[in-house]
Amino acid sequence: MITIIDYNAGNIRSVLRACKEAGAEAFITNDPKTAAQATKIIFPGVGAAPSAMKYLKESGMDAALRDAFKAGVPILGICLGAQIGLESSEEGPTECLGLIPGKTVRFKLKDKMLKIPHIGWNDVKVLKAHPLLDGIKEGDQFYFVHSFYPNPASRENIYAVSDYGEDFCCAIGFKNYFATQFHPEKSGRLGLEFLERFKGWEGK
Repeated sequence: MITIIDYNAGNIRSVLRACKEAGAEAFITNDPKTAAQATKIIFPGVGAAPSAMKYLKESGMDAALRDAFKAGVPILGICLGAQIGLESSEEGPTECLGLIPGKTVRFKLKDKMLKIPHIGWNDVKVLKAHPLLDGIKEGDQFYFVHSFYPNPASRENIYAVSDYGEDFCCAIGFKNYFATQFHPEKSGRLGLEFLERFKGWEGK
């Protein structure tokens, strides 16, 4: 059973629907005690890092997520759930969860024809093998909506990139935590296949 974390950051119901379409049993909770007992977690979200972290800290969900990570629970971060998995974000600036060393940064595009936020379908280029990225090939596209992206301190934590005027990190991982800047739940068949792989992932 997958526990989907609700922390007032939107996009929760679409993640639940996508999990069910992918054949994964899932439910939504905003209770830290329930999250602490989870055997598998999806940490999604859209919105701003400062308000998200404020809610997580006030609710105690930040500690529950850190404890779940330390306990080896497989965790999937999506979009904002990827950005605030790092130590800090330029948005605010904001102190974040610190599951992976690094900082979330804003696009600084030289091509003024490109708009921020980056919205729409884009190629995902896999740099390192990972069970959740199995089967993704050159030219495969996923859906993005964001102005910031994760920038880990070590390239060892970068598993995939995409190009929006410049290469940016779109998939990060460390131990039992994996996170994507793209939205699997909005990415059609490829996104459902991604969630199906997460259903069977043991965090290794």
